[in-house]
Amino acid sequence: MHPFEKVLSVSKEDAELELTGIKEITWADFWLNPRRLRGSDFLMRWSQGVWSEKRLTDAINNTNLFYAIAYGPSGTAPTNDVRAFELYFERLEAAGLGNIKRPDLLVFKIEDKLFVDKFLEDIGGVEELPFIVENELQELVQKAIVAVECENSLWVAEKMPFFNSPLKAQKRLGGKLGLSKSSVLPTIIIKEEDRIPLKGWQEINKVPIHVWHVFFDRAYGLSFDEAERLVKDGLIEPTIQTFQAPGGATTKKAIYKHYYHYAYPLGISKERPELIPAYIEDKNGHILPYVKFEGGTLEITVDAINLLKQF
Repeated sequence: MHPFEKVLSVSKEDAELELTGIKEITWADFWLNPRRLRGSDFLMRWSQGVWSEKRLTDAINNTNLFYAIAYGPSGTAPTNDVRAFELYFERLEAAGLGNIKRPDLLVFKIEDKLFVDKFLEDIGGVEELPFIVENELQELVQKAIVAVECENSLWVAEKMPFFNSPLKAQKRLGGKLGLSKSSVLPTIIIKEEDRIPLKGWQEINKVPIHVWHVFFDRAYGLSFDEAERLVKDGLIEPTIQTFQAPGGATTKKAIYKHYYHYAYPLGISKERPELIPAYIEDKNGHILPYVKFEGGTLEITVDAINLLKQF
C-alpha cells in the first residue's frame, strides 16, 4: 500500500460519518487528491492526526523541562494542505523511503534544545528528517530521552461506558484480568504491523519507545516494552479490524487494545479543541466537506513529568 494511503487508512469500525450524496471521486475529476478520497472520514483522519501530534508536542514544550520534535514521516509532513500532504509522501516514495517506520516524536531534555535546533537548521528543517537515512541522524537520535508513537481517538475518554470499570477475571483469558470484548473504554492501540519495526528501531537506537494515545479530554501513555509484556503474558489479545484506504482498498489488520488501566496518565485537557467546518473543491465545483480540528490545550501530568525525569 502506498504510504499516503497507509497513513490515512480508517478502520471501518471508526468510519461513522457517511455522506450519501458523494460518490467515488476519480482522479480525472479531482484536483487535490489523486488517491481518490471517497468521503470525509479520510480528511477528518488527516486533520485529527495533525491536531493530536501538535497537541502533544505543544504540551511537552510547555513544560519548559523537555523539548519535543516531530520525527516520523507523517509528523513532519505539511499540516495545512491535503494536496501538499500527499505530494510530500510522493517525494518520500520517490526517495525510496516510503515504507520506513520511525516513531512519530522525539523528546529531549530542555538543555539540549539549542543542539536540536542547530541540527535541524543544518539539515534544512524538521521536514527533511524522513529523507535522511537513520545512520546520519544518530547524533540527534542519541540525544533523545524517549521516542513516541502517537495514536488518537475520537472519544471523550471519561464518558466511555466502561471508563472506571475495574478489570475482572475473564474466561477467554484463562482467568486473567480483563474486560469483555464488547466493552467500550479508553485503550492504547498498537498495530501488529508496527510492532516488529518499532521493536527493531528501539533495539538499534537504544532509545525507549512509548505509545501516547490522545482522546478529546485526556491522554495516556504506555511503554512499548510494557505493551509487549502484556501481549506475551496473554493479558491483551489481538483484535482484527478492517481498514479502508482512500483509494478504496480494504485490508484486515490485527491491532492490540491495551486497557488504560495498564497505562500512566499522560495529560489532561485544559481547553477542548474546536470542530470547525472545512471543505475541498474539485475542478467542477463539487464540494467535499469535513470537520477540522483546531486549538485545544493539553497539560502534561505530574506522573508523566516524573517518569520523563527518570530517563
